Amino acid sequence: MSVNLTLLLIMGTLYAAGIYLLLERSLTRVVLGLSMLGNATNVLLLTTGGYEGLAPLFNADTPAEAYNDPLPQAFILTSIVISFSVTAFMLGIVYRSWILGRQDEVQVDIEDRRVASQSSFDAEDDADVPEDTTEFTPAEEAEEAPGSLRVDNPNTTGEARR
Repeated sequence: MSVNLTLLLIMGTLYAAGIYLLLERSLTRVVLGLSMLGNATNVLLLTTGGYEGLAPLFNADTPAEAYNDPLPQAFILTSIVISFSVTAFMLGIVYRSWILGRQDEVQVDIEDRRVASQSSFDAEDDADVPEDTTEFTPAEEAEEAPGSLRVDNPNTTGEARR
């Protein structure tokens, strides 16, 4: 299978620009980066289908290799729907951010920085745990313990002796 070099260059450029825009603090640029990544993925799926073939109509004289593969087209359609829903969600976040704070940039969270600078040691979680932490008594001690039930015949119907 041969690959179209132009589509590969377009796909690489879209991926590079999309990732660059995702790393920005502006939410509008993040939305543009996500849409570029979605379009780059569509081009990637388009190149997996190979060169164009005959129309996908059945004809007894046409060999099976001459037909176009419909699976990448279905993947592209699914990718379009997913990228549209992610873009709509991100536009909702951008709109909410603009209504609440009149700004488009993600600010540095001081509380997050404070928590990240703390030690990861937690006295309760990182304490030594003794090996014998069970609440149940072992089988050997259960027979000797007062008030324990001992079954002589396991085939009985639940009758236990003291």
